[in-house]
Amino acid sequence: MSVVEACPHRLTQSQTLAMQAYLQQVFEGKIDFEGQKKVETLVRTVIIAATIGSFLLGFALQSLRITLGAFSIACVVLYLIVIPPWPMYRRHPVQWLQAKQGKVQ
Repeated sequence: MSVVEACPHRLTQSQTLAMQAYLQQVFEGKIDFEGQKKVETLVRTVIIAATIGSFLLGFALQSLRITLGAFSIACVVLYLIVIPPWPMYRRHPVQWLQAKQGKVQ
């Protein structure tokens, strides 16, 4: 008996294909144009706010380490919000036109 046959938790082929399709969708990172616009606005707003906020915090505490740390934390949080293709960025899928039947010139 092989190791594969002895494994009671082996996935079926349909489960494997479904998981593969889901992971491919997640890692492709496709978002629509409205989602791109939301991300761009969010990034600009958060980067400006984080810059001003971290500068003021560092200035008040007289610490460059705190300034850079606060800005770095804000950037990491921002990356976690905008890099994955969250469903809120895919609410307006592009509707493609049907291909015309006929000769291609």
